[in-house]
Amino acid sequence: MKYFFISLIVTVSLFSCKNKSERELDAAKAAAVDSVNFTTVQWIDSIVKFGTINKGDKIDIKFRCKNTGDKPLILTNARPTCGCTVSDYTKQPIAPGAEGLITATFDSKKVGTSGDVRKTIIVNTNTKNGTEHYLYFEGSINGGGNNDKVVEPHPIPNKN
Repeated sequence: MKYFFISLIVTVSLFSCKNKSERELDAAKAAAVDSVNFTTVQWIDSIVKFGTINKGDKIDIKFRCKNTGDKPLILTNARPTCGCTVSDYTKQPIAPGAEGLITATFDSKKVGTSGDVRKTIIVNTNTKNGTEHYLYFEGSINGGGNNDKVVEPHPIPNKN
């Protein structure tokens, strides 16, 4: 019983240590899953072409979005689909009519080959027009090995 009360006190202490902005973010994320709070988004930049870079270069890519609805727009996650990219996004709710930002840092030395690349970032939002949005960036990498790879799908097992 003594350990239960100690555990309870420690747990309450940890949760009470959250600062105001952390509590606001928690409330925003809770609102993001409630369809009553859904809004609409316009992607100003959904495809970014970065041109040509040299193998080993890093490049920052920015995607802008605009809240076109009448409720706050909440970006809950922005995740790249590969290990060569790190992303970040506007954490605070975006007011109606305002813009938000998703940034991606692409590290070309983490890509095994050179040549053309097309990468994806998946963004989750509280939007009526779909809660999962795909952003793309593409360009070319000079130097390193070539990009000649053959990718074959896995064979579909015979169900007989």
